[in-house]
Amino acid sequence: MAVNLNKNEKTKYRLADSIKECMKTKPVDKITVQNIVDGCGMTRQTFYRNFKDKYDLINWYFDKLVLESFAQIGVDKTVCQSLCEKFKFIKKEKVFFAEAFRSDDHNSLKEHDFELIMGFYTDLITHKKQGSLSDDIQFLLEMYCRGSVYMTVKWVLSGMKQSPEEMAQSLTEAMPPGLTAVFTDAGLV
Repeated sequence: MAVNLNKNEKTKYRLADSIKECMKTKPVDKITVQNIVDGCGMTRQTFYRNFKDKYDLINWYFDKLVLESFAQIGVDKTVCQSLCEKFKFIKKEKVFFAEAFRSDDHNSLKEHDFELIMGFYTDLITHKKQGSLSDDIQFLLEMYCRGSVYMTVKWVLSGMKQSPEEMAQSLTEAMPPGLTAVFTDAGLV
């Protein structure tokens, strides 16, 4: 857990730690909110003051990882370096992510990951270029982000045989040429 967290953040991390413990013995779809709060000595009311459901908790925890590892893209890190950090974190938390990525619920981590990285890259590129994306680039970015999430899930569920560095390099090299040009022009690769 990070240092200097406010009370609300500490509560959220305690709930995240509890669901991670639950995931060691149950699939996500079988874990109840009651299991989560029992595991950390909190109440259901506390849970629902912080999250709408268990998937919201999973997605919040994932956001902490992605936003931290991607915050420096274009500042002092490339996309590949930030992806590497993301994969190192996923590998460190492999039980959590293996279980979270198994779920196909309507607000599952897979869809949340796509929405998060799609929005992040869109905002980053439009900010760097100081203009909106063309339809062609928007299409390439969506295809790339969907493929990235699919390959990330496949990597996690097949035992993470590639190192985080190899996985980051593979995803960077898989970027379509038209999108690579936009990322290069924006100083992101």
